[in-house]
Amino acid sequence: MLDRITPVVLTYNEAPNVGRLLERVRWAGQVVVVDSISTDGTQSLASSYPNVRVIERAFDNHARQWHFAVHETGISTEWVLALDSDYMLSDEIVKELSALSPPADVNGFIASFVYCVLGKPLRGSLYPPVPVLFRRSAGRYEQDGHTQRVHVEGEMRTLRNPIVHDDRKPLSHWIASQVKYMTLEVEKLRSAAWSALGWPDRLRRLYFVAPILVPVYCLLWRGLILDGLPGLYYALQRTVAEIVLSLLLIEDRLRHTNRSP
Repeated sequence: MLDRITPVVLTYNEAPNVGRLLERVRWAGQVVVVDSISTDGTQSLASSYPNVRVIERAFDNHARQWHFAVHETGISTEWVLALDSDYMLSDEIVKELSALSPPADVNGFIASFVYCVLGKPLRGSLYPPVPVLFRRSAGRYEQDGHTQRVHVEGEMRTLRNPIVHDDRKPLSHWIASQVKYMTLEVEKLRSAAWSALGWPDRLRRLYFVAPILVPVYCLLWRGLILDGLPGLYYALQRTVAEIVLSLLLIEDRLRHTNRSP
């Protein structure tokens, strides 16, 4: 099965991460990296792998960037493996991919994740399972707030082995990214009808509820208090992200109120 899969990776200043991922996809005949004009040596690092083809494209949004990477870069294999730069593939999941023999009516596979903080695996996280392996002809990307969702037509199955998520970029980069991401989330929450929102986004619309519930949920319900400092670090990260979103939602509401006659 591995010879029928092309791993696809999006990058932007991912030098701390992408090398670890590319080491784990040396089995692929070709890896497509679409880079959003990095300035930290990401392109040079990726290009040093003989099976990697780097294509530069200015970023507009995640859905269009992924659509370009999957459908407009000349990939010839039937299947694509959509990977973030901070993902890691274990030997077990590579063996599982190699052994796959999906029937004609199965068009994709969903993976769960083990979230790490600086290499320390956590017992849980808020990171949801997502489709990662799918037939190119069946995948379609849509923008959803700050990120993208891939919709795969046809039957989906779940991989037995998880993917490791281990982002090694500095905290300053993460904080700057949250402001960008949550600004897009505000647009999504403001424009959507209440009835169209899932319960997590409804809680976010209440301004103060999510920042209170998230640390409790992470530390107690997900058990991250048992992971020591890495668990506390993750819970605080997610709490900060929700506080940023709440502040931006309040700011947006105040700006619209002040413009009213």
